[in-house]
Amino acid sequence: MVKNKTKKNDDNLMAQNKKARHDYSIQETYEAGIVLTGTEIKSIRDRRLNLKDGFVQIKNGEAYMMNVHISEYTNGNQFNHDPLRNRKLLLHKKEIKRLAGASSDKGVTIVPLKVYLKNGFAKVLIGVAKGKKEYDKRETIKRREQNRQIERVMKHY
Repeated sequence: MVKNKTKKNDDNLMAQNKKARHDYSIQETYEAGIVLTGTEIKSIRDRRLNLKDGFVQIKNGEAYMMNVHISEYTNGNQFNHDPLRNRKLLLHKKEIKRLAGASSDKGVTIVPLKVYLKNGFAKVLIGVAKGKKEYDKRETIKRREQNRQIERVMKHY
C-alpha cells in the first residue's frame, strides 16, 4: 500500500480561509495563539467557525482578530459568548511591531489563513497579504490548471 506523502495529516485543522489565498498574495505568515472563553474553544473544536471576512488589526501595541465568526456553543447557557467579538492574539512584541509596520503600507492587510489545534491550544496562522488584481487571479488559475494537466500526463508514464 502506497501512502500519499504530499498531503499532511489535517486532523487538527479546524477552519481554513481558502478565499484569502485566492484574493491575496501572502508575503509572510505568523502563528499566533488566541485568547478565548470556554464556550468559544468548545465551538472551535466542533469546527463551528468562519474565517472568510476576518482580518487582524493592531491597536495599542496588541493584535486583535476582527470579524471572525465563532458560533455559539449549543450546550452553553447564559455564559455563551458573542459570536463576532474581537479576539486578542498572542504574539511576541517583535512580531507585532513587524506586523504593524507591514500593515501600514498601502494595499497590505493581515488576514487569518487557518485555525488549528496544537498541543490542545487553538492557534491561528495569520498572513501579511497584498491584494491581487483580477488579471493576477486569472494567471494563478491558469498556472494551477497547467500544473494539473502536467500531473495527469506524468501519471500515465
